Amino acid sequence: MAAVAKKGLQTVVRFKEVKTIQEFKAFIMKGNVLDLAVGIIIGLAFGTVVNSLVNDVIMPPIGLATGGADFKDSYVVLKDAPGYQGNYTSLSEAQQLGAVTWRYGLFVNTVINFIIVAWAVFMLVKAVAKMRAKEDAKKVETEKECPHCLMKIPIKAMKCGHCTSTLEETSPAPA
Repeated sequence: MAAVAKKGLQTVVRFKEVKTIQEFKAFIMKGNVLDLAVGIIIGLAFGTVVNSLVNDVIMPPIGLATGGADFKDSYVVLKDAPGYQGNYTSLSEAQQLGAVTWRYGLFVNTVINFIIVAWAVFMLVKAVAKMRAKEDAKKVETEKECPHCLMKIPIKAMKCGHCTSTLEETSPAPA
């Protein structure tokens, strides 16, 4: 995909831009792709905040209520490490020795994270829907429906521009 031109002693090579690259540039520059990228970045940052909320604010009181245990390190040994008999002092020790563990505490943290994120997204969608409803209520009707042909016509029209029927009323038709 190169064009070669000779100018005296110099050879000039010009590379033509591949059509796929042009299409990719056009795709990247579309608004919805940029919006998606911004949404993902904000979502990742929001996820970090939610993880901190769960691990640093919500789970410590729950751990305290369950006897001072760190809930994220709660586990059950399903199968002891080969050649080991006894109690493990921590989850990391059990894993290092090769025990098979069921880490239900991490699962509970993950479920709480999901519930918080889902609640926040729900509240955001609800707030946006409420704002849109207010904006829609503020909009002034500029068109009405012709009672004869059901086409949209200007609200002050006395005659339909589509079917040429004479209109008796000048107020909008009931919806």
